[in-house]
Amino acid sequence: MQNNLKIFICFFFLFIFLKGSSQQINWISFNELEKVQKNNPKNVLIDIYTNWCGPCKLMEKNTFGNADIIRIINENYYAVKFNGEGNETVKFLDRTFTNPNYDSSRSQKRNSSHELTRYLGVNAYPSTLFFDSSMNYISPIRGYLNPKQIEIYLTLFKDDTYKTLKTQDDFDNFMKNFQSQVKG
Repeated sequence: MQNNLKIFICFFFLFIFLKGSSQQINWISFNELEKVQKNNPKNVLIDIYTNWCGPCKLMEKNTFGNADIIRIINENYYAVKFNGEGNETVKFLDRTFTNPNYDSSRSQKRNSSHELTRYLGVNAYPSTLFFDSSMNYISPIRGYLNPKQIEIYLTLFKDDTYKTLKTQDDFDNFMKNFQSQVKG
């Protein structure tokens, strides 16, 4: 009887672990983005973070770890995660970007901004950038977003809905009629 209980407990925790770890955003790199866009164009979400940024870590855990947000992003976007102060060489929009002033001894601290970070106009971390399926820049959203906050942007930018909003009244009506599907 006791062995059966131990086996049950082991399987129970294994199930919980596998269920929790199986849901994640399908992050890709900038260098993969061009290839997947050619085969199946989708809108793009870019999470720009740094290693030292506390709100970035919270957003990774609380927002990008939320099952509803994971589903929305995976169904509607290509998601790119990018260290805004890292040393990755990136090909994006027919250009190559590097971080020539990167200091490897400061990899977990403030470092120099990557050329792509500056090109995209990012000056705060985290920043969430949205592009349409033709790689036209839609909007940057600066700062930490909880699941319900990011859901608004994910819904607005997943298709051409945002193009119908011409005035503040249009946006106010969108917000008034918006119904969150996110739990937690």
